Amino acid sequence: MQGQQHKRILIAPLNWGLGHATRCIPIIKALINHNFNPIIASDGIALALLKQEFPELTCLELPSYDITYPKKGKHFKLKMLKSSPKMAKAIKAEKKAIASIVKAYQIDGIISDNRLGVHYKDLPCVFITHQLQVLSGNTTWLSTKLHQKIIKQFNECWVPDNLGDINLSGKLGHTSIYDIPIKYIGPLSRFSKKELPIKNDVMVLLSGPEPQRSLFEKKLLKAFKSFNGKVVFVKGIIENEQHISEENNMVIYNYMKSSELETTINESAMVVSRSGYTTLMDLTKLSKNAFFVPTPGQYEQEYLANRLTALGFAPCCEQDEFSIEKLNDVSNYKGLSAMDYEVNYNRLFSLF
Repeated sequence: MQGQQHKRILIAPLNWGLGHATRCIPIIKALINHNFNPIIASDGIALALLKQEFPELTCLELPSYDITYPKKGKHFKLKMLKSSPKMAKAIKAEKKAIASIVKAYQIDGIISDNRLGVHYKDLPCVFITHQLQVLSGNTTWLSTKLHQKIIKQFNECWVPDNLGDINLSGKLGHTSIYDIPIKYIGPLSRFSKKELPIKNDVMVLLSGPEPQRSLFEKKLLKAFKSFNGKVVFVKGIIENEQHISEENNMVIYNYMKSSELETTINESAMVVSRSGYTTLMDLTKLSKNAFFVPTPGQYEQEYLANRLTALGFAPCCEQDEFSIEKLNDVSNYKGLSAMDYEVNYNRLFSLF
């Protein structure tokens, strides 16, 4: 790493729930450990979370994609199509912002986690995604083609999954794509497994875009009132201050920082959550029993949840069908188990 001391690497996760931001945490830490100077760029709750995790680093705001979900999952595709001109405008603004940041901060390399406009022609640029194939029902061929066209504007694509048969992303992250080097870097998680005594029967872990996050929160708060056991409920709302309240058998948090979240998941017998890919990586790393409820209308989460159920790892159901009784199914599944994968960051960062 001689001669590469303190090169400035811009790392920019998409603000879509918290997953893209949290899975960048181990990469940011690895960059620091390898004498790079990471500069963070994002917007909304993703940026707020990373500011809290890395108060000593420079954090910059990028134009927002302003993605929201429809209230009814079946309208998801229509809503995304309607918002595509807005997204195209945001990506254009993002490219302009990146050009300014590159000059102002003398950036030496770029890592984009699913931000489509975060690249610069004269610099080594990486795109992180677990979706080489983008599921969108009968338009999967088109969404995949468009996504791969974007990926090819980067120098490398890093897929946070195993290359072999035992993997998390299935057909999403394991499909042929030419014209660009693909590197499988193993599942990314900011957490470590710890053998701690179990204190909570269930941990509810929410995240994801509105309004679906709030709708799911409301449903779960009501459902868990009748649950006979100890529940820790994390809403996934990033605010300036942490708020904790108690309601019957539940301790409710607006958010938790990484270290507190790691401890609490380790201390919980079971986790109820969305089946977002980052959540799957985290719960796999911590070898947890889980129950998954995919975000309505999000094909990717539905595919991932159904795949894990079919493989016998964890049960799932649709949001409208969730009930406390369904949690009894968890004991019939083997639970998630860690995929030990050591990332060679020296080789990975040699691009810069």
